[in-house]
Amino acid sequence: MDLQLIDKVALVTGGGMGVGRSICKRLASEGATIIVNDIVAERCQAVSKEITEDGGAATPFVCDITSLETLRKELAQITQQTGPVDILVNNAGVVPERRTGEIGRPLFVEMHDKYWKKIVDLNFYGAMNCVSIVGPSMMERRQGKIISIVSEAGRIGEARMAVYSGAKAAVIGFSKAIARELGPYCINVNMVALSAVAHESPIAGFQKISATVETDEVLRKVLRSYPIGEGLGRLTRPEDAADAVLFLASERAAYITGQCLGVNGGFAMM
Repeated sequence: MDLQLIDKVALVTGGGMGVGRSICKRLASEGATIIVNDIVAERCQAVSKEITEDGGAATPFVCDITSLETLRKELAQITQQTGPVDILVNNAGVVPERRTGEIGRPLFVEMHDKYWKKIVDLNFYGAMNCVSIVGPSMMERRQGKIISIVSEAGRIGEARMAVYSGAKAAVIGFSKAIARELGPYCINVNMVALSAVAHESPIAGFQKISATVETDEVLRKVLRSYPIGEGLGRLTRPEDAADAVLFLASERAAYITGQCLGVNGGFAMM
């Protein structure tokens, strides 16, 4: 199946690990040139190397996307080499109260405001910054795909993740508005909503990729809220998200915009 991604340039933020890494590799496997963004140089370089060793094309892009002017300047230098961005995947995000174990899972009223800024800056402002920079070129060329990775926490809210829920809800509303603004320029704007994703963090617990329902009682209980996840005996994997992004980035999704595709095992149905 020709997804018409050959020679397309895709910028994937937070592309150095987890879901972002899988997205980079999946798009590259269909012929896209990948700009692998991450704030950690080693991660950018490692993913870019994986792609090139598999015969694809990738360029590492170490940049803090929360700084609009830095992003504007440094992305301009990268696109001089790769060409303009055809596909933007806003994947970079942070959940310090859960993923890193940095502050546990406090109630919002117990959470220090320095963490509010960290979460909102990367999850929301990072996405807006990227759209503001790549959008004009897409409009001029009358083509482009913008896909933001959001969370079911942003659609239904999740206790002890209030700031994260709010930031992802903001991305959802922003994306729908931008879909209306950019649709007349033949630019598709969509979202992929995730819930719990299996990953390799040392503190992942039941979310470890290696966890199974046979050996992890917590995972077995959690999956009761994920109908197809319970049937398959697993949580969402990074590859599941990557496949959804691939579809939305392709011309097979040419008439889809302003939509939020839930890749969540049935955790939320809407």
